[in-house]
Amino acid sequence: MESSVTPYEPVAEIGGGAYGTVYKARDSRSGKFVALKNVRVQRDEDGVSPSTVREVALLKRLEHFDHPNIVRLFDVCATVRADRETKVTLVFEHVDQDLKTYLEKAPSPGLPAETVKDLMNQLLKGLAFLHSHSVVHRDLKPENILVTSRGQVKLADFGLARIYSCQMALTPVVVTLWYRAPEVLLQATYATPVDLWSTGCIFAEMFRRRPLFCGKSEADQLGKIFDMTGLPAEEDWPEDVTLPRSAFTNRPPQSVKSYIPEIDDLGAELLLELLAFSPYKRISAFNALQHPYFQGQSPEV
Repeated sequence: MESSVTPYEPVAEIGGGAYGTVYKARDSRSGKFVALKNVRVQRDEDGVSPSTVREVALLKRLEHFDHPNIVRLFDVCATVRADRETKVTLVFEHVDQDLKTYLEKAPSPGLPAETVKDLMNQLLKGLAFLHSHSVVHRDLKPENILVTSRGQVKLADFGLARIYSCQMALTPVVVTLWYRAPEVLLQATYATPVDLWSTGCIFAEMFRRRPLFCGKSEADQLGKIFDMTGLPAEEDWPEDVTLPRSAFTNRPPQSVKSYIPEIDDLGAELLLELLAFSPYKRISAFNALQHPYFQGQSPEV
């Protein structure tokens, strides 16, 4: 990552978030549009922090596989600034809309069941690929799932959580809790299953066209989850977390259909496997692709 004058000319601002502003830009060499994300990274005496270099190297390595359900990372440019800070610009392929916009634009009564199945199949293929390379997305939500004009799903913003964590302190933006797994809300240890929880929330949202659990705080979010799934068993509650199970009232699980009337029985079954409270009991992306819900869809990853 050497300092360079970039050949990318910003055309428009296309989104701001917890991780800074995203720009649509034109590559002056090819004339094609790209998406630029700028990240400020603190440097140590030797330059950019080793963790950032490692994260970016991993993202670049994933490029070689050219997976159809992963957004392409074309380039990484670093500009050294004052105050032991480096501006890292990540250059991604540009896709016009995200899943949030796609769902908002869907005419009533919403997406056909087969479209939901196809989008889910692609989303899980992208996740299975990331997880097979030990990349946890950590922040999966409709805003960072891109959908091309041909209906191709591409995951964006994966693997950036650690690069961004040092920048998070600099921005007062509130990150949504709505897609967060219980183990993250409880501040327990977590791994790839967090992405499957988020996928379950997104699956439900594809039918409902509005989020499944809209909590205002960690405890409120957990309460809304338990309203649907019931209070988890004592043995599934993680140890050494600040919020005890006793902080929540006992309640029975509700039927999936009462929340998502449009979902079929196999879809409801898959949803419950994605929304298993215990990460150890939650279905993996690879196994989700083999689920009977997808019969008739090609299961290759």
